[in-house]
Amino acid sequence: MSPVARPTAAFFDLDKTIIAKSSTFAFSKPFQAGGLISRGAVLRSAYSQFVYLVGGADHDQMEKMRQFMSELCAGWDVETVKEIVADTLHNIVDPLVYDEAVALIEKHHAAGRDVIIVSTSGSELVEPIGEMLGADKVVATRMAVEDGKYTGEIRFYAYAENKAKAIRDLADRRGYDLARSYAYSDSITDQTMLEAVGHPHAVNPDKDLRKVARERGWPILVFEKPVALRSRMKLPPAKHTITALAVGGVVAAGTAIWINSRKRKNIA
Repeated sequence: MSPVARPTAAFFDLDKTIIAKSSTFAFSKPFQAGGLISRGAVLRSAYSQFVYLVGGADHDQMEKMRQFMSELCAGWDVETVKEIVADTLHNIVDPLVYDEAVALIEKHHAAGRDVIIVSTSGSELVEPIGEMLGADKVVATRMAVEDGKYTGEIRFYAYAENKAKAIRDLADRRGYDLARSYAYSDSITDQTMLEAVGHPHAVNPDKDLRKVARERGWPILVFEKPVALRSRMKLPPAKHTITALAVGGVVAAGTAIWINSRKRKNIA
C-alpha cells in the first residue's frame, strides 16, 4: 500500500505580486478627513508611493519601516479606523489585482493546494483582501491593541526570515509537504521565503531577485494585466470585518512618506 501524499500549498506575497497597484494612496484623503494624517502627508504620499513601486525598499529601509510603523499607529482608535474604511472601501478602494495572479490562485485551488498569502502589510489589510481572493490562510504583520487603541507594539513582523519561519511553522501544523509546494514574490527580501519551498517563482522581480532567480534557474513570471478585483470575481457584500483594512494601508503610506522625507534630508 503506497503512502498517502501530504498536502501542498502555494504561498503568495501580496504587494506587487498579487496586488498590481497599492490602495495606499486611495486611503490618504479619507484618513486626512478622519484626522489620522496631515494634508502634507496626503500630498507627499503620491510621490513616495511612486518611489516604492518603482524602486522597492532594501533591508535597512524595511527595518526603519518597522520602527516607524510603531510610532505612526500608537494611539489610533481602532473603531475610528474601521469607520473611515467602512465608508471608503467599496466606494473608493477597489484593489487592482493582476489577472494572471488571480488565475494562478484559481489553478492552485483546482489542483487541491491551499493558497496562503504572506505579506509584510498589516493583518488588518491582508485578511480582508485574502478573504476576497479566497485564500485559505494569511500570514501578516500583527499590531497590538489595548483598550480599543493601537499601542504601537508590533507583535509579529512578517518580513524576510520571519516569513520563511512562519511558512515552516504552518507546514508543521498543517502537514504541508514544502518540497512539493510553491511560492511567489517580487522582492529579494523574500528570498528565504522562496527558498523554503520546492517550486519558487519570481514575479515581476526587482533586479536582485531577478539575478538570484537566473542563477538558480527559478521561473520568472511577468504579470502585466491589472484588473479591478470587483470585475475579476464576485465580491461579498461590505461588512465590518472587512473594514479593518485601514491600518495596513496607512502604515504603508506613512512608511513611504518617512523614507521619502529621509531621502530629502540626506540630499539637503
